[in-house]
Amino acid sequence: MTRWILLGLLAAMLIADNRAHAQSVEQWYEAHCEAGYDLYKWLHANPELSFEEEQTAAKLAALWRDAGYEVTTGIGGHGIVGILRNGDGPVLMLRTDLDALPVTEQTPLEFASQKTTTLAGGGQSGIMHACGHDLHMTNLTMTAQYLAANPSRWSGTLMLVGQPAEERGAGAKAMLEDGLFERFPKPDYAVALHVESSTPAGSVRIRSGFVLANVDSVDITVKGRGGHGATPHDTIDPITQAAELVMSLQLIVSREVKPIEPAVVTVGSIQGGTKHNIIGNECKLQITVRSYSDEVRQQVLDAIRRRALAIAEANRAPAPEVRISEGTPSLENDAELAARLATVFRKTLGEDHVLEAEPAMGGEDFSRYGRAGVPIVMYRLGTIRPQRLERFAELGVRPPSLHSSSFYPDLEPTLSTGVRSLTAAALDLLSREADRKE
Repeated sequence: MTRWILLGLLAAMLIADNRAHAQSVEQWYEAHCEAGYDLYKWLHANPELSFEEEQTAAKLAALWRDAGYEVTTGIGGHGIVGILRNGDGPVLMLRTDLDALPVTEQTPLEFASQKTTTLAGGGQSGIMHACGHDLHMTNLTMTAQYLAANPSRWSGTLMLVGQPAEERGAGAKAMLEDGLFERFPKPDYAVALHVESSTPAGSVRIRSGFVLANVDSVDITVKGRGGHGATPHDTIDPITQAAELVMSLQLIVSREVKPIEPAVVTVGSIQGGTKHNIIGNECKLQITVRSYSDEVRQQVLDAIRRRALAIAEANRAPAPEVRISEGTPSLENDAELAARLATVFRKTLGEDHVLEAEPAMGGEDFSRYGRAGVPIVMYRLGTIRPQRLERFAELGVRPPSLHSSSFYPDLEPTLSTGVRSLTAAALDLLSREADRKE
């Protein structure tokens, strides 16, 4: 009996010794931040559009392999998955997006993107990480490297996901359809962060419940019968129908949806006709629809169809074509997980640096992992130094928003806060059994 007691004490001492020699996140970050800055600058200068992220994926895959992760590439396009098993415990998924936007960069950065692309219509555009995915990738990679280098601080399985085509709302769906949760362990938790341009660097925002919206695109082709502009009685005018429809659509939210239920119907494009004195055969509308609940989402889409058909019938016109596409489900943070991480962030960053996030009507396909049955949380990471925010306020202008050609984060405080917060979240969710009992 004495022998087994001694062996148990020796094992406990060895574990304690290993943990004592584990680097703190701050120590590790200080030693590795320059490599992180270099990675960020490379990613920023070499952006790739949705489903074209070949070099980006290869760069991350190589770094994850070097850190000790088992990496699989080519999932749902250029998606990548890294797995690191470290004893018993839950499976934690950390996700980053890979793609950039067709935006011509206008920032003062020395490493600003010079990449260009030819658009579908034949025009030229620059390519830019105007939504902060370059920082997301750097942040996740540094977090993954720290956790791999300090296995004594956690237990379980880490699952890194580099997702393509977030900007098109298609990458998560593509990875799931390619067997993401069948070919790899299904996570017990999934966590991601997203930069925010109006929150001070050094702070994060988090909330439970809905944080981002259902997003649907609706294309309507209003039908008519063309003719001479001087004889409208011989025609069925699709443009006047479209004008009537635009006004009718605004009544869906104000008169059909409950006032306490968020919803947006925006007609972003209307195109019809070729000349002053010609009434054409059709007019096209492009509409974005935003909502939170699935019930309101269906209610609004049904109302759009109904109103489009009713106006056509009132004008004795052929039925319009109504096509709904690019649907992304709303993002709902798991309440228990969000409360747990908010507590972790307050301990890590301080009470004053953990703010309540506001729900928004933007979209994010990270939501699809939650719809697949995984508790998820996406939190917001501040990117602009307080002094810079104060200067914007003095000038009476808002900071450049995400997707702006002028947006860029203040790298050092943003990345430091991102690594500290994401690593703290991972260490808490993958805490060892002894730590959980404490």
